[in-house]
Amino acid sequence: MARTMAGTVFNHPVHSLDFVKVTESAALAASRWMGRGERDAADGAAVEKMREALGDMEISGRIVIGEGERDEAPMLFIGEEVGAGGEEVDIAVDPVEGTNLVANGLPNSIAVMAISERGGLLHAPDSYMKKLAVGPKSAPYVHIDAPVRENLEAVANALEKPINDVCVVILDRPRHAELIKEVREAGARIRLISDGDVDACIATAIDNTGIHVAMGTGGAPEGVLAAAAIKCLGGNFMGRLQPRNQEEADRAVAMGFGDLNRVLEIDDLVKSDNVIFCASGITDGDLVRGVRFFGNQARTHSIHVHSGGTVRFIESIHRLGARPTGR
Repeated sequence: MARTMAGTVFNHPVHSLDFVKVTESAALAASRWMGRGERDAADGAAVEKMREALGDMEISGRIVIGEGERDEAPMLFIGEEVGAGGEEVDIAVDPVEGTNLVANGLPNSIAVMAISERGGLLHAPDSYMKKLAVGPKSAPYVHIDAPVRENLEAVANALEKPINDVCVVILDRPRHAELIKEVREAGARIRLISDGDVDACIATAIDNTGIHVAMGTGGAPEGVLAAAAIKCLGGNFMGRLQPRNQEEADRAVAMGFGDLNRVLEIDDLVKSDNVIFCASGITDGDLVRGVRFFGNQARTHSIHVHSGGTVRFIESIHRLGARPTGR
């Protein structure tokens, strides 16, 4: 593999597989809380295990997207340094993408992270972002400012299928009422999801998921995470910040965003061509399966994508310790 930067993480993709252990740890911890109605407990357990796993890695990591600012989060806060020392990398994490999904035992919750060389990932404000995601075949033909029907017709043509075979994923929110109406009028099918649009965006770039487009407004940090995977997969992701109030708008300007109305292309969100993305399923989803417990073991299912273009689906079995005997 061509040498593109110092160190080992990006020059030897096999080493990058170690990051899967980090998302596996978070998924295992959060899955214990599935369906128990305690989203904060699930998130807290995953954060602790993800932070612990990152601390053991031979990297000098900096959290650029995490659990919030230092005064809001005890660990994995933005700017926190993680790792045991080594190559300098930037890290975006979401230990539980879809906390409500875990709490309610619903599909498509994942533990997710993206890694790049320093400066490679946009430090997105905790705000909303309008998003458009498609796979590689449709990538050149869509634009976030194009009419909904025009984009969907372009996707149908690129995929060589009728528009009524195109499936669009949209977060089920009142703000999307007009978008849903336009998609239906265009003739495409819709899958509404309650939470977790990172999984949905990435699924557009993976064959056989049955998802072709993701549209609508969701979290900006989650947009960067999705864009990291989609860039590796050759798809297209576009966004535009949608601050919910003046405070969020002022914060984005202070972070150097300038024109908040500008379109954020995938190379704006993920500046580096050296990127690693991995996610482990907490609950069953379109992209990966959730954690399964059996005896004193558990099975995890993860996806690992490197900017070289290789996609790996990894199934692991973890020994959980001695099984209690009881009476």
